Amino acid sequence: MGKSVHDDILDVALDKIKEDATIMTICSQEPTTYTEAITTYKLADVTIADADFGSPANGDISGRKIQVNEQTEITIDASDTATHIAISDGDTSKLLYVTTCASQALTSGNKVSIPAWEIEIEDPT
Repeated sequence: MGKSVHDDILDVALDKIKEDATIMTICSQEPTTYTEAITTYKLADVTIADADFGSPANGDISGRKIQVNEQTEITIDASDTATHIAISDGDTSKLLYVTTCASQALTSGNKVSIPAWEIEIEDPT
C-alpha cells in the first residue's frame, strides 16, 4: 500500500519552525531538551526570527525543504567542540529542531559563523 502526503502538510511543519524560532544555538552534544540546547551544551547562540528563513520549496530528495539563512559573527560563550545546531522557541521553551554540523573546536571569546543550511522533510515511503 502506497503512502503520500500533500506538500501543504509538510509546509505547515516547516512554517511552524520558521514562525516559532527565536534562538539558534551551537552545541557540544546533541540536545534532547530545550534546557540542554540553551544551557547545558550551548557554546554560542544567536537570536533569529522568521526573516532568517526562506520559503518552503521542493526538497532535494523528496518532500519539502526550507533554507535557514547564514548567521555570522556569533560570539562564542564556551570553549569545546561544536557538533550540533539547535533551533528553539524561547517564548514557549520548546526545542524545535536539531541537526549535526561539521565538528569544529570553538574558543570562548572568538567569533563563529553558521553557513546557510536546509531543513528537509522527505515524503513518506
